[in-house]
Amino acid sequence: MSAQGMHQRGWDQVDFVYVSGDAYVDHPSFGTAIITRVLERHGYRVGIIAQPDWKDPASVQVFGRPRLGFLVSSGNMDSMVNHYTSTKLPRSSDAYSPGGKTGMRPNHATVVYANLVRRVYKDCPIIVGGIEASLRRLAHYDYWSDKLKRSILLDSGADLVSYGMGERSIVEIADALAAGIPVDQITYVRGTVYKARSLEGLEDAIVLPSFEQMQQDKTLYAQSFGVQYKNSDPVTARCLVEEYPHQVFAVQNPPAEPLTTAEMDAVYRLPYARTYHPMYEALGGVPAIKEVKFSLTSSRGCFGECAFCALTFHQGRQVSSRSKESLVEEAKLLIADPEFKGYIHDVGGPTANFRKPACQDQLRRGACANRRCLTPKPCPKLDADHTDYLEVLRAIRSLPGVKKVFIRSGVRFDYLMADPDGQFLRELCEHHVSGQLKVAPEHVSDTVLSVMGKPPHQVYERFGEAYRQVNQELGKKQYLVPYLMSSHPGSGLAEAVELAEFVRDMGYMPEQVADFYPTPSTASTVMYYTGLDPRTLKPVYVPRSTREKAMQRALIQYRDPKNHDLVVEALRVAHREDLIGYGPKCLVRPGKGGACAKSTKGVDSRPSRNDSQGNPRGNAQGNSRGNAQGNSRGTSRRNSRNPRA
Repeated sequence: MSAQGMHQRGWDQVDFVYVSGDAYVDHPSFGTAIITRVLERHGYRVGIIAQPDWKDPASVQVFGRPRLGFLVSSGNMDSMVNHYTSTKLPRSSDAYSPGGKTGMRPNHATVVYANLVRRVYKDCPIIVGGIEASLRRLAHYDYWSDKLKRSILLDSGADLVSYGMGERSIVEIADALAAGIPVDQITYVRGTVYKARSLEGLEDAIVLPSFEQMQQDKTLYAQSFGVQYKNSDPVTARCLVEEYPHQVFAVQNPPAEPLTTAEMDAVYRLPYARTYHPMYEALGGVPAIKEVKFSLTSSRGCFGECAFCALTFHQGRQVSSRSKESLVEEAKLLIADPEFKGYIHDVGGPTANFRKPACQDQLRRGACANRRCLTPKPCPKLDADHTDYLEVLRAIRSLPGVKKVFIRSGVRFDYLMADPDGQFLRELCEHHVSGQLKVAPEHVSDTVLSVMGKPPHQVYERFGEAYRQVNQELGKKQYLVPYLMSSHPGSGLAEAVELAEFVRDMGYMPEQVADFYPTPSTASTVMYYTGLDPRTLKPVYVPRSTREKAMQRALIQYRDPKNHDLVVEALRVAHREDLIGYGPKCLVRPGKGGACAKSTKGVDSRPSRNDSQGNPRGNAQGNSRGNAQGNSRGTSRRNSRNPRA
């Protein structure tokens, strides 16, 4: 991390300089640590510049000019998600900076850092990667500027984008550069995007709408994203081409193959320090390590396809996993840590109970382009089996010194219910829950759930009943805590009221409520921008006004006195005055300030679309179950919180 350290190792020059928007944490939950350790294993010398002063060119000259190139990443999160809430207000802390301090990286950090490097080292190869670059690799809607932005490859001035999980592509790029191949000729690496002036020699490529065309017609952007989504599988994907003015093309190669189990084991066996750099100790450390220090990453990829999550676009639908032996080996390292108190906080990944591909056909023919594995109902070919995951959990919880193994990364309850063997649910309740199990139904309206790519509400109800029954048999009082989301595309006030009635019947106000956050490269974000579902091109209602968003959130938390007026206003706009009063089913009592005080222009006031009779009291059981699809966790709310994203 310094020229002094480089010289102490006897190096006169590094091969790569890795510039990161995060403080340096050498732990396998952090992309910087994995990529630099993988390069080290392959014989390359790497210097790390963490959170440089983007206003000072000297900050990227710590090691001088690297022999092979610069690697640039915003860090473990998109820098804009890191900086701002879903309402575009600045966040009060940054878990990836020393002491949680904010302002340690710029907005659009990858672009800013790469341009700074380019000003100093004009002809040095620059490769951008990480979650920010991966999800902005082609034209994308940027929520914070409310406009379509170019591929990050062009805005950053970089030579290559390494997208997805980068262990394979970064080594191939490094080997090519070390062999003397000019960076502009490295056009063949899977999992990369490169610039071209001509498409000569490019075979079997799909030409997407041009950037200028998409700027003029949002429908074309929705179509383009739909094509990109269908070409995110390593078995079936083709090259994608996006044209920009002045005959510049961004060419996306097919995704890299997922790591095998043996390869993943090797990556997680590298000699990580497993904590933040000592230089941060005096500053209060790096808060993000607390969430993952005693957690184990067991898998990658997700075939859940929630529309608001970017994991399918980043890690793909094929699930790959580490071996039981590798996870036990790492668990022993956790146990040996002096700070270990006997609790392993998580054994999971994007979805904890996904440990293998959805079916064997995915390995041979790739994930289905026009079908989903779990929704609207499980595919007949779905192999819902928790046997391997149970063996992993049993092995870890039996280790001396382990008191409890939790599962915090989320259980996909529809996959659990598709497993004919109920053993996993029983052991989950008996050994891996402590009072509360947090799950993510997200909504109760089947209209909204269909748009989200989530199962119908009755699946959650069946899971809840099974969960209660198992806990009763075990003599345990353990509860379900649902994550809920307001203002997702597809949700009007009628659907928000339906969700409020569900909360009423739960008997308590949920702790976790998230407003939909349009983050880069999710199907839901495309819906937000275009009003179209990119997978079907069918129109989707989108709550955009600040007032309606406030009302939808207030309905979920209607018990909070400060939300009274908003709830009354929402119920009147939705023509649900029957819920204002003193009866047992009423949400709020009438009172002063209940009348609409502000304009509701642009707010959806239609009767519930869930009731074919037009009855505003449409219920969750009678909802239409349209066929849509989607996926991360991310952002996506989870991606913005989870350092493993």
